[in-house]
Amino acid sequence: MRRREFIGLIFGAAATCPLVARAQQPERMRRVGVFMNLAPDDPQSAREISAFVDALKQRGWTPGSNLQIEYRWGAGDHDLDRKYAPELVAFSPDVLLVTGGTTVGILQQATRSIPIVFVEVTDPVNRGLVASLARPGGNTTGFTQFEFSTAGKWLELLKQIVPNVRRAVVIRDPSETSGIGQFAAIQAMAPSLGVDVSPIDARDIGAIERAMTSFARNPNGGMILTPTGSARGHRETIIALAARLKLPAVYPYRYYVADGGLISYGPDVTEQCRRAAEYVDRILRGEKAADLPVQAATKYAMVVNLKTAKMLGIDVPPMLLARADEVIE
Repeated sequence: MRRREFIGLIFGAAATCPLVARAQQPERMRRVGVFMNLAPDDPQSAREISAFVDALKQRGWTPGSNLQIEYRWGAGDHDLDRKYAPELVAFSPDVLLVTGGTTVGILQQATRSIPIVFVEVTDPVNRGLVASLARPGGNTTGFTQFEFSTAGKWLELLKQIVPNVRRAVVIRDPSETSGIGQFAAIQAMAPSLGVDVSPIDARDIGAIERAMTSFARNPNGGMILTPTGSARGHRETIIALAARLKLPAVYPYRYYVADGGLISYGPDVTEQCRRAAEYVDRILRGEKAADLPVQAATKYAMVVNLKTAKMLGIDVPPMLLARADEVIE
């Protein structure tokens, strides 16, 4: 081999080596923080996390390979939200998935730079979480679940499944604008249906039990449970109490009815977690939360539990059963 060819070969190999080394480097591990407003042992937590992770896998993200997920669980306790928010921010995630509007607000206080994707939030604009639905701005976007007008539908369902109901107690969180707005929508609908409504604050399960017990002493009553983080965490107690007190009740999600509630009308929150994986993927690939519009729930379902209806002595009207998306027997 001539000297000139030998030198060219050496320099060519040297130039190629860095490219080969770069090609052989493993993909950078990305980090996702997940903050649930349920307890870690809640079956609904498993359903929502499974939907989210499965959707991420379909987009090429595998936990333990190119993705690390750190979890925190608020369990409907805002003190826990405030405790764990700084911990999750200290994990330095590339993006956060958060359930519940109160938890989102607490995380925004902890970071204005880490992108946040939320699910199961009502009225994010008036809550100050985003600037607008079309252009959320800041570091936050996600998926809404209810319009305030939906709350009037819950009262209509209560009247349809128990036509003689004359009184309704509404469990809501008055510290949230959504709780105030939903109760206002129910109040606006009440006179046309001949129903008197009164609120129960959903901050303390003991107070909820006492108020429900007192309310149930008089006849022709029913209950509406609005979507709040604290009530969601205590749903088994509330469902069992409604059954013991013989109170027909309307709930916001299917899994309340699967757990023994009478009737529900609302979105599929598990599907929202699946849809949120798309936004998390897009942010991991370089898009900004500020440019991703907030999306509303696309489908609402009515679910009836006939076993619970029988236990309460309720004959569900055939027309209502015909309209139900699912009947649990």
